[in-house]
Amino acid sequence: MTIASAGDVTGKVAFAGTPPKGSPLQMTADPVCKKAHTKPVTGEDVVVNKNGTLRNVIVYVKSGLKGSFTAPKDKLVFDQMGCLYTPHVLSLMVGQELEVRNSDATLHNVHSLSKANPQFNNAQPMKGMKMTKTFAKEETFKVKCEVHPWMGAYIGVFNHPYHAVTGDDGSFTIKGLPAGEYTIEAWHEKYGTKTATVKVDASGKATVDFSYKS
Repeated sequence: MTIASAGDVTGKVAFAGTPPKGSPLQMTADPVCKKAHTKPVTGEDVVVNKNGTLRNVIVYVKSGLKGSFTAPKDKLVFDQMGCLYTPHVLSLMVGQELEVRNSDATLHNVHSLSKANPQFNNAQPMKGMKMTKTFAKEETFKVKCEVHPWMGAYIGVFNHPYHAVTGDDGSFTIKGLPAGEYTIEAWHEKYGTKTATVKVDASGKATVDFSYKS
């Protein structure tokens, strides 16, 4: 693959309609959790940004790729901080290392509800504890903490590196995609999936946008 035959797919995920009002999370049962926040904290299942876009959407190539891909060597971090999972949604590649940390001075347990990959349920009772996980098969699954029932997050595992998660401006960039035609899919934990077809040509640039509504 040469630079001339690969490009970036960029876009935004819009939210149409009135943003839902999140309910405050009740953290009073654990003094460590309560002390970590000076203001009420709401759930992250639906986060609409100030510019009317949607956060925490995984955007990825669903079909059109050829060949196999090697997992990147960089390790991603999945933290428990302020009795919340950070980030709330992340994506990584099959075989890529995920470091799970506990940055809170309280007991957490990390329970995956994975189906294609073996489930795990590990306690991290002390601040600073770390463990490393890898996944062998593609899927998107939920992670929860039985100690703190409001804690939940999602992990997307892919057999290629062409995926991204929208942030505080609702944008995404899928880098280095070879020239060709692809089906791009967007996934949100509450609103489900949207698909679009995009063609990456010799110019090395393509744009695709998605929109969800409540």
